Amino acid sequence: MNYDRIALIGLGLIASSMFWAMKRANMKVHVTGYSRSSQTRETARKIGLCDTISDELENVVVDADLVVLCVPIGAMGDIMEKIGPLLKPGCTVTDVGSVKCSVIEAVKPHVPDNVHFIPAHPLAGTEHSGPESGFASLFDNRWCLITPNGADNIAVKSLESYWQTLGANVDQLDPEHHDLVLAVTSHAPHLIAYTMVGVADDMKRVTNSEVINYSATGFRDFTRIAASNPTMWRDVFLSNKEATLEVLGRFTEELFSLQRAIRTGDGDFLHDYFSRTRSIRRGIIDAGQDTDEPDFGRPKD
Repeated sequence: MNYDRIALIGLGLIASSMFWAMKRANMKVHVTGYSRSSQTRETARKIGLCDTISDELENVVVDADLVVLCVPIGAMGDIMEKIGPLLKPGCTVTDVGSVKCSVIEAVKPHVPDNVHFIPAHPLAGTEHSGPESGFASLFDNRWCLITPNGADNIAVKSLESYWQTLGANVDQLDPEHHDLVLAVTSHAPHLIAYTMVGVADDMKRVTNSEVINYSATGFRDFTRIAASNPTMWRDVFLSNKEATLEVLGRFTEELFSLQRAIRTGDGDFLHDYFSRTRSIRRGIIDAGQDTDEPDFGRPKD
């Protein structure tokens, strides 16, 4: 990994955590940061986020070896169109979006021939957002999925080494398969969480105070997920439409089978179904991808 200057465009949870993880690793790099919001830029300066905060998008990428797009998916194409002509030869551009096909479609046409574009997706986050929400250990033992999409192998290896330095495990997926896997493991669950919280809000027979006071663990987990950034998730669903709809169709089929089992009193079916899904949960914990503690048990640094 040989980046001397890194530019972070967007200064939310992921970018903030990347910076603190770089500091923790004692990386000898100069980090510049930019946010469209003047308030966010002021907050970043106040907390010491990045070595330099730029007030202009065009200035943040000057002489950068690595540019990281940490903005909502729907904004990436426009940003790349503006910064593309300003990037130095050999620079690597990457992103942290949770959808890859639409990002490639939006960004790649604006990437100069002498610049490497390597999409990536760190599978890490919390329900919090903004520059003050970041912490150095966010990526520890989390996966970062790289979708090289024909990029130069040396540039890909450098980006993989960078993410490993931040504490992440690294793997490669092709863009289409990435989007399908994430529709199962992230996108559909978020939509279901938003829906369940919406159902509780819509049921007039259950008052808001009852929902708040008597919420069980399962519902609290839903509300935590449903507290995620609405702009980001709007763009995710619209950008990964086909895969998400495919998974939701399968989910509906499964839900109907459970509904039928409850209606007919088929306890054996329910027990077998819950036993099978319980084993998946155990596998996730055994793989070190979750604990029962908040923020995956990771302290904020």
